[in-house]
Amino acid sequence: QVQLVESGGGLVQAGGSLRLSCAASGGTFSNYNVGWFRRTPGKVREFVAVITWSDRSTFYGDSVKGRFTISRDDARNTAYLQMNSLKPEDTAVYYCAADVARGDQISVTIHEYEFWGQGTQVTVSS
Repeated sequence: QVQLVESGGGLVQAGGSLRLSCAASGGTFSNYNVGWFRRTPGKVREFVAVITWSDRSTFYGDSVKGRFTISRDDARNTAYLQMNSLKPEDTAVYYCAADVARGDQISVTIHEYEFWGQGTQVTVSS
């Protein structure tokens, strides 16, 4: 069983930056992919980014490409999402998730992730 806890959310002005953290426990962190998703009220969770465990390959959603960077520190069992040039439309609850079943295949849909954190709120003011 994998437990995930996000932190680092908050209120920031447009153009600012935040770094989210996802601390993992249980399982073997270095052996599974970690993804970030976000959800705004009334919408389904949107894929943001994923990083593989094997070679740290990354993949991003179109809306964040070039502004967000996903990374991981296996020694700390923690994944990160560095968010730069934030826009009001980035306002959402951000979730990290673990894909423990599909090896290092990149997963971009919520159904491919088995474990989820509780989320952290990011609010970007204009």
